[in-house]
Amino acid sequence: MKSRKSRKSRGSDRMDDESRLADPIVHNEDQDIEVSLRPRQLADFIGQEPLKEQLQIFIEAAQTRHEALDHVLLVGPPGLGKTTLAGIIASEMGVSIRTTSGPALERKADIAAILTNLEEGDVLFIDEIHRLGRSIEEVLYPAMEDYQLDIIIGQGPSARTIRLDVPPFTMVGATTRTGLITTPLRDRFGVTHRLDYYNGEELARIAGRSASILGVEFEEEGLREIAGRSRGTPRVCNRLLKRVRDYAQVKADGRVTAGIAGKALALFEVDSEGLDRTDREILRLIIEKFDGGPVGLSTLAVAIGEERDTIEDVYEPYLLQKGLLQRTPRGRVVTRLAREHLGAGSPSAGEQLF
Repeated sequence: MKSRKSRKSRGSDRMDDESRLADPIVHNEDQDIEVSLRPRQLADFIGQEPLKEQLQIFIEAAQTRHEALDHVLLVGPPGLGKTTLAGIIASEMGVSIRTTSGPALERKADIAAILTNLEEGDVLFIDEIHRLGRSIEEVLYPAMEDYQLDIIIGQGPSARTIRLDVPPFTMVGATTRTGLITTPLRDRFGVTHRLDYYNGEELARIAGRSASILGVEFEEEGLREIAGRSRGTPRVCNRLLKRVRDYAQVKADGRVTAGIAGKALALFEVDSEGLDRTDREILRLIIEKFDGGPVGLSTLAVAIGEERDTIEDVYEPYLLQKGLLQRTPRGRVVTRLAREHLGAGSPSAGEQLF
């Protein structure tokens, strides 16, 4: 397989439309900082130990055989490192990565343009892969399995199909909703792994690494305070670290201590369980307006003014993990733990069943 250094230049003649569909684009300083915090090697990636060990084996085996790595599907809530792992896979393999997302690929020509511009061994990362259209999936089937691309020329009775070869490549798909991926597409991934939430110790180590990169002075207890309120998610941990850093610079001497972190997070309305204002609003709404539930997701989304997908993908997973919310056949129900956390009193008679 060609290494990154031995590759020929891709040139500057790619179509603007194809460039719009793929490749990471960084527009501002915040995104530059976010990218700088991402590890580039498996050895620097904290947490997800079973996945790291598996990937290390698969990558070394593929390199030994001079083959492209098998296709990888990463499943899990937002912010756990799926995009970072895609970049690490490309870096470890010594190849380039092309990045796009399911909603951006609307026509067969979109995915065809990307596939024909790949070089041998490249990684194609598709975020939100569960949102691919059926026609796009049909193009991907032979490309993933046989490294071939079917192109239809002409229309009507005179239409004909030609098959083009594409170089062996690695598809890395990321999804928060694996149930929405069709079975034929899911079966074409040789490696499928669900990412778990991170524990407090792992998040403290992530915060320490990020603080060092950002040049933030800190005490270990300050990082643990941030980690304990990070919802088990590195992305949230890094975001809170940057906001606490701002608070420490303005309100103190710039050093992140446990006391400073506690004051900052209280100001930012992140409580001791990592719940933010929207989390608490969801729980209070169910308690106060719907007597603790059950309440349907669509009704809840309208009542709180959020998209139902946002509630289901962003807020619910953590509330479920913490045992503050339950899904039932009739709808969402708050638990006793949620009432105790919010100081909302005893559950109703109907809620006692849960």
